[in-house]
Amino acid sequence: MKRWGDTESNLRRSGCTLICGVDEAGRGPLAGPVIAAAVVLPPGFASRDIDDSKRLTARQREEMYDYITENARDYAIASSSPAMIDRINILQATFSAMRNAVRQLRQQPDYVLVDGNMRVPRLEISQRAIVKGDQTVLAIACASILAKVTRDRIMCEYHRQYPQYGFDRHKGYPTPEHRAMIQQHGAIEIHRRSFTLLAGQYELRFTGSSDN
Repeated sequence: MKRWGDTESNLRRSGCTLICGVDEAGRGPLAGPVIAAAVVLPPGFASRDIDDSKRLTARQREEMYDYITENARDYAIASSSPAMIDRINILQATFSAMRNAVRQLRQQPDYVLVDGNMRVPRLEISQRAIVKGDQTVLAIACASILAKVTRDRIMCEYHRQYPQYGFDRHKGYPTPEHRAMIQQHGAIEIHRRSFTLLAGQYELRFTGSSDN
């Protein structure tokens, strides 16, 4: 079983009872939403085979998704659409999804632990940003799994609508296959037209993306 850091246990000793881990999935792709998850674990939560989502297989992530959602004290998942990403930029869209995920929890946490090197703006809760937090903080690792699985499922749904792009394989990331499909078929409504690899280069075949 993986050995986790002491951040959460130290916060509990200081009097915090609702400690929330936050992470995102989908900052780098050319298509699809960015997803954020917020997770509050109960004391004594058994970590089983949980790890940073990038270190797990797709099957393991699906299994851990079910385990986390069944056993977490609370969790919430939020997203920012490609249209929002284009309007306010990917960093601010990520922060928006993170804020919404935390605010959708049934009870406000005492403390928020965020993966990365930046705290979430306009979140009126004590928080700390932890670089590689998904490798050292159990609640953040759980959030990374929920965010990743949710986004992968969304991209597989898009694959059913637009099978020619192969979203079920590359999940919107700028792989050679994905770039070739954009060159062949053009960009569509779920592509982030503000990203450098897309801006001004390809015909946008569809319009009308939601700003949610």
